[in-house]
Amino acid sequence: RWFHYMNLANNHTKDFYDEGIYSTEKVLDRVGIKYSGVEGRADSAVIERSGKRWGICSFGHNAYTLKTWDTTTIRRIITNLKDSAKVDLIIVFFHGGAEGVAKRHLPQGMETFLGENRGDLRKFARFCIDLGADIVAGSGPHVVRGCELYKGRIVIYSMGNFCTPYGINVAGKTGYAPVFEVKIKKDGTFARGKIHSFIQQKGIGPVKDEANIVAAEIAALTMEDFKNNGALKIDKEGNITPYLQR
Repeated sequence: RWFHYMNLANNHTKDFYDEGIYSTEKVLDRVGIKYSGVEGRADSAVIERSGKRWGICSFGHNAYTLKTWDTTTIRRIITNLKDSAKVDLIIVFFHGGAEGVAKRHLPQGMETFLGENRGDLRKFARFCIDLGADIVAGSGPHVVRGCELYKGRIVIYSMGNFCTPYGINVAGKTGYAPVFEVKIKKDGTFARGKIHSFIQQKGIGPVKDEANIVAAEIAALTMEDFKNNGALKIDKEGNITPYLQR
């Protein structure tokens, strides 16, 4: 079921200062798009579709965002979604990780980039799932990263860039632009998924990747960074399944 949501917990939300945040929120409110992620503003959103209540929250690494290492706030938000908002499923988005082709692999421990703390993303994602999140998905490195299955829930560590044809380098692997389709069971556990591969062209945007190079990149990173611990299989067509379904 489709719904629209914007993650404001990123390092460009405040490019036009506080007034830019207020203006963005007004526009999103007017068109009915939910959002969260800025400290002191909306810290979560609830969307109802087909009789289900979806709780969504976002975290980042900038001073004005809700932060991936603030475990007290993360616990409060996810617990409130489960207990107070009584949502059926929870999605957590994050913006974190060092940037560039050299940072495609997910490291162990904390990442830093340009002197900033960019989060311990393995620890963050697993903490969210321990608290009750069903899907955790991120961006930030400007390249794709691998995926893992943790306690039956899928974690997508970087979806790369999707539609940034101007102002950002989209050459080579920085132009990989996947769309993830994820199907989950009623209890929130991962059933299956698919990576739809696109590659950006400068001045044009995402173009279908008929050779599925993007899916192959994510499959390789998944195996290299998580091996059997990741518990996910990604085939040549981009289909994602738990290893137990082979």
